[in-house]
Amino acid sequence: MSSKAEAALAIFKTLEGTEEGVGQWLEVDQARINLFADATLDHQFIHIDPEKSAELSPYKVTIAHGFLTLSLVVHLGGSVPVPKPEALDGVFMGVNYGMDKVRFPAPVPVNSKIRARHTLLQAELKAANTIQLKRLVTVECEGSDKPVCVVESLTRLMYGD
Repeated sequence: MSSKAEAALAIFKTLEGTEEGVGQWLEVDQARINLFADATLDHQFIHIDPEKSAELSPYKVTIAHGFLTLSLVVHLGGSVPVPKPEALDGVFMGVNYGMDKVRFPAPVPVNSKIRARHTLLQAELKAANTIQLKRLVTVECEGSDKPVCVVESLTRLMYGD
């Protein structure tokens, strides 16, 4: 095992089960929703048609795609403070390895602000220089009692010597 990966794993192990922090707010406006609709070819009216949404949707406004919210998890996580930055000493690459248990408990209405909350669930060694982190990521919407996305995110960190 690389000495930097070994030191980092020891640090991450002390953080398992703890909240790492909360990130900054990001507004989800209609332009972002429309661009996502174009990129994914998902032009359902509840996302792109304010008039029809006002008439037919239970939300009365357009809402972001669940997958748009999910796609923002990495960006939102970039502003979550790292509780022990020394655990990243020697990282030369981080990879989004995947996600488990994705849920969308509530919608993201147009022009809402969202942010991510991270809890480290598990840190494990996957190779001599690679640590996998499993985090519970809860995406919150300003003014909502329910989270808008809850996901277990898997990240692999590769360390040099």
